[in-house]
Amino acid sequence: MIAATPVTSAAPPATAPDRPNIVLVVVDDWGYTDVGAFGGEIATPTLDALAARGTRFASFHVSAECSPTRAMLLTGVDNHRAGVGAMRETVPFSQYGKPGYLTVLDRGVVTLATLLRDGGYRTYAVGKWHLGKEAHNLPGARGFDRSLVQGYSGSDNWDPRQRYLSLTDKVYWFEDDREATMPREYYSSKFFADRALGYLREGREAAADQPFFLYLAFQANHIPLQAPRETIDRYRGRYDAGWEALRSERRDRAAALGLIPADAPMVSQAADWDALSPDERQHYARRMEVYAGMATAMDEQLGRVVAQLRATGEYERTVFVFLSDNGAEASDPHELLVARLWLGTQYTRDIDRLGGPGAYVAIGSGWAGAAASPLATSKFYAGEGGLRVPMIMAGVPGERPGHIVKEFTHVTDILPTLLGLSGIAIPDGGYGGRPVARPTGRSLLPVLRGEAERVRAPDEVVGYELAGNAALFRGDLKLVRNQPPVGDGRWQLFDIAVDPGETRDLAASRPQEFTTMQAEWARWAEAQGVLPIPEGYEPRRQVILNAIRFVYLPKLVWAAAALALLGGIVVLWRRRRRL
Repeated sequence: MIAATPVTSAAPPATAPDRPNIVLVVVDDWGYTDVGAFGGEIATPTLDALAARGTRFASFHVSAECSPTRAMLLTGVDNHRAGVGAMRETVPFSQYGKPGYLTVLDRGVVTLATLLRDGGYRTYAVGKWHLGKEAHNLPGARGFDRSLVQGYSGSDNWDPRQRYLSLTDKVYWFEDDREATMPREYYSSKFFADRALGYLREGREAAADQPFFLYLAFQANHIPLQAPRETIDRYRGRYDAGWEALRSERRDRAAALGLIPADAPMVSQAADWDALSPDERQHYARRMEVYAGMATAMDEQLGRVVAQLRATGEYERTVFVFLSDNGAEASDPHELLVARLWLGTQYTRDIDRLGGPGAYVAIGSGWAGAAASPLATSKFYAGEGGLRVPMIMAGVPGERPGHIVKEFTHVTDILPTLLGLSGIAIPDGGYGGRPVARPTGRSLLPVLRGEAERVRAPDEVVGYELAGNAALFRGDLKLVRNQPPVGDGRWQLFDIAVDPGETRDLAASRPQEFTTMQAEWARWAEAQGVLPIPEGYEPRRQVILNAIRFVYLPKLVWAAAALALLGGIVVLWRRRRRL
């Protein structure tokens, strides 16, 4: 069994005035170079300012799906141990409900919010939750004093009651663990910022000296891509040159910023832009304009939170953490007939309405490749484009402004880092009189303060698996396997420090490491309880099957029961009439 050294809090207990406020910001489906400070052209001045104040992590890794990342972020343990081996939307029938594949948080984990709340913090959650709607999994039961969250994976950004796909019977909203009454109209990023600001004002009035933890999980840029028209129009014409031009531009800027090697190769992963018709190019360009507008709108709303903290004098003692839950989304629901039929009854794709209420669009694989530049693959897959995301930390005492950490770091490292700053002990196998999974992440404080270059020893491994796509990280090496249609199911070996685009397979030239790392991954997978993926599994098809199982079959069962009851009543009524 491969296990990390027990994590303990290296920081001495902090006194109340020394404990920082914490704002943990999670965005949805952003690519590696979507942020300006990571080489992107999208206007993100709030994030860029935080990056200049603090530290950018150039090789920060998450899961390639939403809820597994959120599970690791809030518990500090591998997503299988946390109960979220896969999302409810994509889990195969053979895995669903088994240990590690509950698709919601396991009872045997304790969250960052619980530890902070018990340590004297005010705790708030706003936005996308996606970790279960059972009573024991809602934010109040998981350590949050106040919360307004979306229970499942998403919804329309203009109409909070509108499902973004027919994956659930309705959109589940909860306020303080009770079903919430939502406004008829809103814009998601603004609404989430409004609610976060309200909680902060409320808490300051009640206990100004008490530090707070705000978990702010925006829906931007999850499908459907939507944003205010004036924000979208700022990008009119910006993407007319196509996705390959943008992919090259971003790679060069990221290299100039020092985030990737200057000579980092990359491969094309999109259709020929020039082969598209003029109408197709115009429609695709507008999609990316909407995507950029949605990201900028989020940044503006985060800027309101920063502005309020400055106005109240709390900014200087607030630590900010920003990350995306996974890489950019390449799939487009309109490519599937069943999704297209449903969407056709709900939304328009008219180019003049894209981004507005009643319109629905995704960027597709071409722009997703540009968003991830120079990385390969996208959301759902184990390539760097699915797993490596922008991450910024700012406000850490002793940090080096504008510094870049280039070595491998992981989402499980956030919990021990924030607890170390707060002077709160990290649980080592038990908490509150019950056994809990021990966090396996490493504190980032030594590298943030310039006391160390690496977070992990060169021979320490971190494993990964999701839907049969798998990876093992050891030092600068990455063992990776992607299933069709992106890969062929075979293992490959890359040095992601010099080749983040995963263009040069080292399996043949470094056979001993290739073999050793496969054995290490197998041991890791057994220790985490990873289950095999069934024959013929395909994630998009599974989404449809799960929608049928979890949404439509229960409706049919209830409809059949109602018809049977009605039929019985009719038969009895006819019999009585004969009498």
